[in-house]
Amino acid sequence: MAVYQAPGVYVEEVEGGSRPIQGVATSVAAFVGFTEKAPEGNPDDPEGVRPTLVTNWSQFERLYGSFTEGAVLPNAVYGFFANGGGRAYIVKIPHMDGENPRAVAADDFVGNEALRTGINGLAVAEDVTMVAVPDLVNVAKNAEGGVDLETWQAVQVALVNHCEGQKDRMAILDAPPGMNPQQVLEWRTNAGYDSMFATLYYPHIRIANPLSKPTNELPKSITIPPSGHVAGLWARTDGIGVWKAPANEVLRGALDLEYQMTTGEQEILNPVGINAIRAFGLRGIRVWGARTTSSDPLWRYLNVRRLFNYIEDSLIGGTQWVVFEPNDANLWARARRTVNSFLLGLWRAGAMVGATPEQGFYVKCDEETNPRESVDEGRVTIEIGVAAVKPAEFVVIRIGQWAGPGAE
Repeated sequence: MAVYQAPGVYVEEVEGGSRPIQGVATSVAAFVGFTEKAPEGNPDDPEGVRPTLVTNWSQFERLYGSFTEGAVLPNAVYGFFANGGGRAYIVKIPHMDGENPRAVAADDFVGNEALRTGINGLAVAEDVTMVAVPDLVNVAKNAEGGVDLETWQAVQVALVNHCEGQKDRMAILDAPPGMNPQQVLEWRTNAGYDSMFATLYYPHIRIANPLSKPTNELPKSITIPPSGHVAGLWARTDGIGVWKAPANEVLRGALDLEYQMTTGEQEILNPVGINAIRAFGLRGIRVWGARTTSSDPLWRYLNVRRLFNYIEDSLIGGTQWVVFEPNDANLWARARRTVNSFLLGLWRAGAMVGATPEQGFYVKCDEETNPRESVDEGRVTIEIGVAAVKPAEFVVIRIGQWAGPGAE
């Protein structure tokens, strides 16, 4: 309390009202894989393996080089930006000895959090919201040119574990290449994860081969995992809102699919959380699924999980001012107003159900959520309930013959 010695008028600024909560970014991707070269000029990271942020394709080329044989990551990053992505962290996995590729073990993907390498090195990139490992098709390649499914599983389980541990990002998983729907279904049942923080896409896509020139004999198109293009599509639909399911949208840059799926075949994949990518003639190649890999019906839909990630991260950042404030009814009221204002904005934008805000969410922070024993332990508890919108996954049109007005 200020002490005044002379008569006069004094102005004091006080903190009495609520504070706005700034929503966090939702479209920050991370890609782990192979590149043509490493960023130069960092003595603490001479191999360029630590996560580095890029915001456009030109910047990626300058730091990591362009398209190159034996690396899928550049194609994935290009597809990310082409589909609407704007920010991506690149985690390079060294795989070249001079001009010669060297063997890369699954542990090199998994990486080390302390050394900022591999998947686990992304713990330092706190704003990441989606992670993909497009070069898994190269890491898991066996001597016969096929896929070692054990390696594929090991890396994907590590990626899912990372996302579950961080609790603020989603793993975008690719199904193995060369499988038909029945094979993918059998593989999925033994994949080793059941997670609300992961989503799985099938089949692989065909894109124009950027290395094909009139002067060489390389194929004009190549097949790659879809995760990079899908991440860009997520970013594009986030322009509407993170609560919008990233589906029924054209996958830009996809010329064809490795496997042309029918509706009947998708009917066996969709219930187990395998999101289909399908060709619809003049409507183009579209993502035709928006599910997580979780068997829990509460967390079945991708947009619901991502909405909660967004709300939780935004609240963590926007309520830091509460820490060490006097823990009384005045603080509870201010915190309640702060959170209520943020959620009201989301409800108005269409993120929650209900014709009124009361039907879409509630915020409780009072004597009931903060009893005396809780206050004595230094805790403030804010209870929040959110009724998130869910996608119209099955549209049913009922039609029948009608005799017309006046008919009995």
